[in-house]
This record gives sequence, C-alpha cells and structure tokens, in this order.
Amino acid sequence: MVTITVVPANEASWNDLQTIFGERGEAHRCQCQWFKVPAAEWRALSVEDRAEGLRAQTECGYPDAGTTSGLIAYLDDEPVGWCAVEPRTEYPRLLRSRVPWSGREESRTDETVWAVTCFVTRTGFRRQGVSKALTAAAVDFARKRGARAIEGYPIATKPGQEFSWGELYVGSRSTFVAAGFRQVSRPTERRVVMRIDFDET
Repeated sequence: MVTITVVPANEASWNDLQTIFGERGEAHRCQCQWFKVPAAEWRALSVEDRAEGLRAQTECGYPDAGTTSGLIAYLDDEPVGWCAVEPRTEYPRLLRSRVPWSGREESRTDETVWAVTCFVTRTGFRRQGVSKALTAAAVDFARKRGARAIEGYPIATKPGQEFSWGELYVGSRSTFVAAGFRQVSRPTERRVVMRIDFDET
C-alpha cells in the first residue's frame, strides 16, 4: 500500500526539495520561478539565482516560518513531489497572462484567491498518485490560511494523449476534479481554469 504524506515546504529540508527537482531537466532549470519572475527578468537569472529565490520563498528547514510557497510530498520517507500554492497575487507572470482571465470578470488583486501553479513529481515516482495527493493537500492548506477560493490552470488531457513535462507542470484537469475543483472557464482548447469557492462548499 502506497502511503503519501504532504507537508508545508518550510517543514521539509532544502535537500529534500532539490532531490525532487533533480540535477537536470526543466524542473531543475526553472526552480519553480516561471510564474514568480516577470518575463523581462527571466533570461537574466541563472539556475543558481532561481534556486536562491525558491529557497527564500519556501523557507525550507524553518518550521516556525509564517509563510511558505508550496508543499512537499513523501512516499514513506522518500521526497517525491512538489506543488506550488500561494495567494494568486504572488505570481506576477500569472497576473499578466491571458489564460486565467479570458472570459471572466475577476479582480487580479484579490489576495484571498489562491492558486496552484506548478507540480513536480520526481523521476521514478510518477503514476503513483503524487499529484493527486498534493492537490488535495493544497486545498486544505489554502483554506486553513484564510483563502476564500483556490484555482488551478491545468491541461485538459485526453486518453492516450502524450504531453511533455513542459506542458503538464500545471497539472491535469482530472487531478483537480478529483480534489473537488470545478471548471469555470476554458480559455483555450487545451487549458482550463478550475476553482473551489470555499464559501460554497
């Protein structure tokens, strides 16, 4: 029986998070900074710069920290997954993207709406329910910290369809559905906006 536990990133070690991101590939290069850094600044940042930003945001290793920028999943004692979840206003690039806002009248400065923006599942541990566990935990994490609502912007996958991590880092629609999200818009054929309004649950 697979046992997955999820903790706020500040309650985990920096080494555990970097084990999940690996030493090569898109997750390693990005360091979950794509939505955190304005487009004009992105190319000027090295991987080391991005990692330094992530470390400050997560407060890894500081369990008494008042904030953190995501969650870390463990399979037994092995670090296996990461999920970024914060107030939507913490993601400058998201606020400028057309995807979340297409066809919706929604305040971009509402700090009570949180967003799940990124998933990383460690190589060798995929298709074991890591993303589903992280998404469910993100809902509780946001609710307990005063969120009025939580959103995600996943890919609407089809059976048998192949995607690269570069597309699926936002998660799949089915993962959000399993955590109780409902679709509120479909800005493109492949991208959907999923949401839970806590005052309606």
